Amino acid sequence: MTTRQETRRARTAQAGAHARPARPGPRRDGSRWPPFLRRANPLAALGALAWLVVVGMPVYYLVTVSLRTRADYLTAGPLAPPTSPTLDNYRLVLTGEFGRYFVNTAIVTVVSIVLVLALALPAAYAIVRGRHPLIRTGFSMMLLGLAIPSQAVIVPLYLLITRMHMYDSLAGIILPTVAFLLPVAVLVLTSTLREIPNELYEALALDGGGPMEALRTLVLPLSRPGLITVAVYVAVNAWNGFLFPLVLTQSQDQRVLTMGLWSLQGQYTSNVPALMAAMTLSVLPVLLFYAIGRRRLVSGLTAGFGK
Repeated sequence: MTTRQETRRARTAQAGAHARPARPGPRRDGSRWPPFLRRANPLAALGALAWLVVVGMPVYYLVTVSLRTRADYLTAGPLAPPTSPTLDNYRLVLTGEFGRYFVNTAIVTVVSIVLVLALALPAAYAIVRGRHPLIRTGFSMMLLGLAIPSQAVIVPLYLLITRMHMYDSLAGIILPTVAFLLPVAVLVLTSTLREIPNELYEALALDGGGPMEALRTLVLPLSRPGLITVAVYVAVNAWNGFLFPLVLTQSQDQRVLTMGLWSLQGQYTSNVPALMAAMTLSVLPVLLFYAIGRRRLVSGLTAGFGK
């Protein structure tokens, strides 16, 4: 009797295998791609080259002009390569107020990164592991902040910062910067934490670990890609912030780079190479942020959206 049942099961399995052929997985030889993607595409190459020229020309202009003298720039034209490269423009910029603007921007950026990471990671952990309905409601309300542009609330924000006696201070720039970058940070980290298997939480709970220990020993190490993504995102946005410094600061001592470059346009109107040197120095940290975390940035922003 047992032999007949086993024979019947084997025949049923074979019939099911013939009725439902296995779906072939992606092959490593690239045959999963369409034919027009597997062969050389001249139009795509020309498009990529044109895009490279469009992106590279401003960088070429920025760097080459900053290495030229004012006389060379006026006589040879803006796109000519430097005949005798010099760093005098960088020395001229660094001897002025540019150093103070750079330090203020660095303070705003570093403090914003620390605060956003310190607030976003516990919030994302509570959203992923929490079961209280108010947590989901709070997360939905936080995501509404993504639909509100900062320009729409700049007047109430100005009144709030003024009444808190934080006007014309770096703290007055940091606070709204953190508030407007926090929803994106929580969203990214929430997608990252959802990829952590529940079995790891259960194993830690069996060992007697509580929520704080899980956050410290499990969530923090495994969420490193998401943390790097958030850090790069916050760094770029805080470094390039313009609206909050424009409205919430007034004195020269509290200016950041974006406001400083605006004022340097009037100071170096006739000295374009010096202005390009200041812009080059202000762009270098942003390029460094992106070069360090570009891979993590893309993977972190797309984490969890394909599931």
